[in-house]
Formats: sequence, C-alpha cells, structure tokens
Amino acid sequence: MVSSCLSSLEHGVTGMKHTYHCLSFPNRNLKDISILCNYGHLQKLEVPQNEIKDLSCVSHMPLLVILDASRNQISDFFGFQPPQNLKEVNLSHNQMKKMKDLSAFCCLRKLDLDNGFSEICGLKHCCMLTHLNLAHNKISRISGLDTLPLTHLFLSGNQLKAIEGLETLKSLQVLDLSSNRITSLSGLQTLRLLCRINLEENLISDVQECKHIRDHYLLRELKLRGNPVQVVQPDYRLEVVFLLQHLTLLDEDTVTVEEKVSSVNKYDPPMELAAARDHMTHLVYQMMQPQVLYDSTLICAASPYPMLVLTGPQGCGKRELTHRLCQDLGEYFAYGTCHTTRGPYYGEEEGVDYHFISEEEFQHMIHMGKFIQTIQYGGHMYGLSRDAIEDVAREGLACCVHMELEGVLSLKKSCFEPRYILLIPTQVESYISRLSSRGLYTPAQMKAAVSRIELYAATNRQHPGFFDCVIPTNDLEEAYQKLRRVMNEYLKIKQQEETEKNNSTSPNNTPSGAHLSTQLLTHVFFYSLNQGWASRAVSKQDFLSYR
Repeated sequence: MVSSCLSSLEHGVTGMKHTYHCLSFPNRNLKDISILCNYGHLQKLEVPQNEIKDLSCVSHMPLLVILDASRNQISDFFGFQPPQNLKEVNLSHNQMKKMKDLSAFCCLRKLDLDNGFSEICGLKHCCMLTHLNLAHNKISRISGLDTLPLTHLFLSGNQLKAIEGLETLKSLQVLDLSSNRITSLSGLQTLRLLCRINLEENLISDVQECKHIRDHYLLRELKLRGNPVQVVQPDYRLEVVFLLQHLTLLDEDTVTVEEKVSSVNKYDPPMELAAARDHMTHLVYQMMQPQVLYDSTLICAASPYPMLVLTGPQGCGKRELTHRLCQDLGEYFAYGTCHTTRGPYYGEEEGVDYHFISEEEFQHMIHMGKFIQTIQYGGHMYGLSRDAIEDVAREGLACCVHMELEGVLSLKKSCFEPRYILLIPTQVESYISRLSSRGLYTPAQMKAAVSRIELYAATNRQHPGFFDCVIPTNDLEEAYQKLRRVMNEYLKIKQQEETEKNNSTSPNNTPSGAHLSTQLLTHVFFYSLNQGWASRAVSKQDFLSYR
C-alpha cells in the first residue's frame, strides 16, 4: 500500500540513485505509521484525516521538508526529533492542548495549529516563521509573537476582544481576525504593510474605527461583514470607501471608481462642489417663498448692487478691518451682520458682530429661504442672510461683509457681484502669536488656521482675478491704511472732495450737481471695475426713482 502512495521520483541526496520524495496517505483510517521509519528519503509526508496518534517515525526522516498530519488523534505536541530542513507543518484539528518550545525547529516557515490551544507560546526562536495559522482555538489574548517575521497570521474563530501584541510585526501583510469579539481596530496603526484584513463576524459598531488603518496605503482588501456597523450605519459602505480610498475590495465586492467619487463628494466634497450645493439649496428654498422686489435690485442688470467682501484665514483681522472701514466710510458702506451658531467671543456683541442663534434656528432660516450663502467652519454654521444685505441697501449704502473662502465660493454663484479683497498673513510666526494672544483658540484650531494660509495663497495663484486685491495683514494698522488707500482710489474720494469744493465756490453752482448720491458713487466704482472706469454721474433723485 505504501508503494502505491509514493510519488515524485527524483535523484537522491547523493545523486547516485533515484528515490521517491513524496508520500500521501489521506483518509485511509491509518492508526500506526511506524513502518515509515524505513523511508528516510522522504521530503514530503501527507497523512491527513486518519486516526494516527504517534508521529515518532518522523524522527527518522532527516530530509523531511513538509509534514501534513492534520485531522488525526495526535496529543503529543511535535513528538518527534526535528528534521533539519522541516519548513511546513500542519497539525491542525488534533488533540493537542498546549504549545511547547519549538526552539529546535528553527527552520519552520509555515505552521498550522488549529483547534484546542488557549495560549500562544514556544515560538520565540522560530526566526524564519512567516505563516502562522492559529484559527479555531480558545485564544483570548495575542502574545508571544514579538520577534517573529510573520507575513501571514490567521486567528479567526478565537475569543479575542482586542487587537494587541501585534505592534512589532512590521512585515505582516495578511491578517485574519474574523469570528472573534473585537470592537475596535486600535492596535493595527503600526502595521503599514497590511494588504488584506478580515474582520468578519466581530462586534465593530463604528465606521470611524477605520481611521486606525487610514494610512495603510497598501491595504487593498477589507472584510467587515457580520459586524453591527452594517446595521447601525446605513451608508456604511460609502463611508468606509471614503476613509480607505485605496481599497479595491470591500466585503468581497469590487470598489468602483464611481463609489470612490461619490464617497468624496458626500463626506469631503471639493469646496467648489460644496459651494454649488449650498447655492442650489438656498436658491430652491428662496423660490418657495413669496417673490418680492428687493431694495438691492437696481434698474440695470449690468449694474449689480455694490458689495465689498473681506476674506482671509481665521484671526487675520478681517472682522476688525471691516468694522473700521464701515466706521470711517460710513457714507458709503454699512456692515452686513451675519448669523452663526457659535457662541460669542470675548468682546463680540449680538447684532453688531454676529447674530448668535441656535442650530435649530439656523436650520429654520435655511428652510425659510433666508440665506444667500452658508458654510460650516470649526464645527459651527455661518451664514449671510438676504435681510442683512437688504437692511444696508435700504439705507442707500453698499454692504460690507467678511467671510471664509468657502463663503466666497458660494457667494460668487449668487446674483450678487461683490468685490473681493484677500487679507492674508505672510509672516506665520507673527500670525500664530496673534492667534495665541487672543486666548480664544485651541492649539488644534490655530494649527488649522495656519494650514489655511496656503489654501488662500494657492487660490490666488491658481485663479488670477479671483480676488480684486490682496493685502498682507502682518500689521493690522498698516493693512488698514493700505485698505483705506485702495478704497480712496477706487471711490475717487479725493476727486469728489475737490469737485464739491469747486462747486461750492462756483457762482453757477446748482444743488443737483453738488450732491451726488453716496450709493451711486459706490455703485459707479464697482461697476467701473468691469467697464474700464467709465465715468457717469447720476443724481440721488434718479437713483431713488429706480426703486
């Protein structure tokens, strides 16, 4: 019977004769294989699914490389002398209960020990072991693997509650932890070479656990089926794809390009897309309200209502400069007060700096079509309402507001055509010092604000003309003086003063020529930016007749 199961006739070790290197006895009801002591030339022995209890014959096989004795009745853990070149051993589904020291088996590269073990031990000196299968055991804690060069580790069907003891396995590529009681992916952060992870049938309930493996750029396959997260979070798949953009297979289904794009658009849309959605939302809600003729509506479509927007990163001074400009040029500008869901900072006043409202009130205003644009920044909502603009327009003045870049993108899609001035810090250390001195921001908020300096600078570089003017704000007083000079030049204030002085001394002076409407002067300025400084003069009476 032995001869009929031999295969792979090749040259022997000495090269003087041919010998059979492989012997396979699967499922033959064998109980005693001691006769194999005479087959010392074997390099591969397969005796799975028998009733074997003793493997001492392996001690007489010095050339053995592969041993498969799975699904037998063996109770003695490696009960044989170690063959010098033994590399692969499968002793799964036997009756062994405890692992022993395998220091003598230093050439082992692949080891299967399913069924029965409750602790991992004895592998410390297996310095060539790359594949380890300890599935379907009773292991409750991962230990004893610190020094191993493992690339494949299988621990499915155990009693694990946490991922631990894997931090030093820097070469690990494939990890199977399915059918355990694991609730978190914490513990996988350092395993940057992982390309396949199986966590099916565990207790993971939060998609955000995937953030622990977000930087694993070689990860291509992830299995999370059978976890509570699939029930708790209906958009589970899309959110996982967003967090792990490099995945190609999720739960054995191919991750498509369309899914990746949809996930980004849903959870971190480009600013342009977010602005388009914001504009679309407010436009739809506005159209659902009774339509009226607004105070900001002018007679000529080519001459939009004048607005000035100061924009820049958080804490750059745009709020202070906006207030000061509206104070000094009160005959031209008035401050447009925005709404926000955050609480007031020290020194801020209700109705002066912002309208501070609750999240519920803010959402109600959105649904009532009250806003022109809204953004979310720092976990809070900010919005410019139509009423804020109309309150200023009703006074015959130009509206001056400040906002972040996201708000600018949204406002550019509206019917308004403001002039945009970028206020940007160019000295980072000075900017950080200013933020810190205010005592209003956390280190994380300051770091986020600093990181956005480059966002504004890149927008200015990549989109010429996006901003009408750029002013450094390293020194707020210098920044304001430059802003004021720009406004004086744009509005031709000095020329106007000289004209009024001449008119007051002229004998032919008439009231209609002496009093130009301040709002029309502002309007002429903004309109002339696009029309090559075309000069025109319209009386206040004519302007009021437009409305």
